[in-house]
Amino acid sequence: MSDPIKVLVTGAAGQIAYSLLYSIAKGDVFGRDQPIILVLLDIPPMMPVLDGVVMELQDCALPLLREVIPTDQEEVAFKDLDIAILVGSMPRREGMERKDLLKANVAIFKSQGTALDKYAKKTVKVLVVGNPANTNCLIAAKSAPSIPKENFSCLTRLDHNRARSQVAIRCGIPADNVKNVIIWGNHSSTQYPDVHHCKVNIKGKDEAAFDVVKDDAWLKGDFISTVQQRGAAVIKARKLSSAMSAAKAICDHMRDIWTGTPDGEFISMGVYSSGNSYGVPEDLIYSFPVTIKDKSWKIADGLPINEFSRAKMDATAAELVEERDTAVAFLSA
Repeated sequence: MSDPIKVLVTGAAGQIAYSLLYSIAKGDVFGRDQPIILVLLDIPPMMPVLDGVVMELQDCALPLLREVIPTDQEEVAFKDLDIAILVGSMPRREGMERKDLLKANVAIFKSQGTALDKYAKKTVKVLVVGNPANTNCLIAAKSAPSIPKENFSCLTRLDHNRARSQVAIRCGIPADNVKNVIIWGNHSSTQYPDVHHCKVNIKGKDEAAFDVVKDDAWLKGDFISTVQQRGAAVIKARKLSSAMSAAKAICDHMRDIWTGTPDGEFISMGVYSSGNSYGVPEDLIYSFPVTIKDKSWKIADGLPINEFSRAKMDATAAELVEERDTAVAFLSA
């Protein structure tokens, strides 16, 4: 049995964490022989709720869960971390301008990035989930200069899974028969779900998604808008944001970082854009197709990009540049 790894989840009293913690603690993410110390961070008013979450984790009697540490103190939460999953963020409230949302989140992720820099292991893997996830991730990375930028990523796996599922439903096949969908850009309604490189396995043979679906208008229209607007559709239906599917996507993302991606397959995640081959501006956290090996990601290079895709990739990049510039101004204020 390995030594325990220390895993932090922030926003730990919230509904995404409630769907996430059991999967991590029972070994679905880091493996069935990997003991875990779970650190749960939330704000002081949520501590009574967090105590209830701790009770439930104890009551699961999970063999891999060695310790649970609930806290509202960053110096406790970020100490000697192997993994940081930053779920907590300031949600957008009614009447709130986007720049006000950015300002509030810059303060949170500057503080957490500084705490990572000061207390966590330099090898820590950081996943930012709290929205606006790409820019929050960038601020955390900029605030932790001693931790390699490659160790930071943001979640676009939920969008990736949504795209994969839409294609699978359309083709009448299981979701794992669909691979290499791509989410380009921002985890927002400007994201570009791209199936030009997607393969669909029909009767044991990989075929291009466009050839199997045989409906270009849907793939270039309603399919894209369905994936882009899916979060809003869930909120409208449930009166709550996606939690079960978000938690599943976090597990998929972290498991791939930990164990790697299958040969011939890439997944989507928001990573540092510097040095990319797709003409995306530098110094952004932008979602790319990536492969992962030995806990290191690499952007899948050399995919041909047509004019339709180029325009959509550029539009989401422009939004990220604007977000970054606004956030960085708050960072240095």
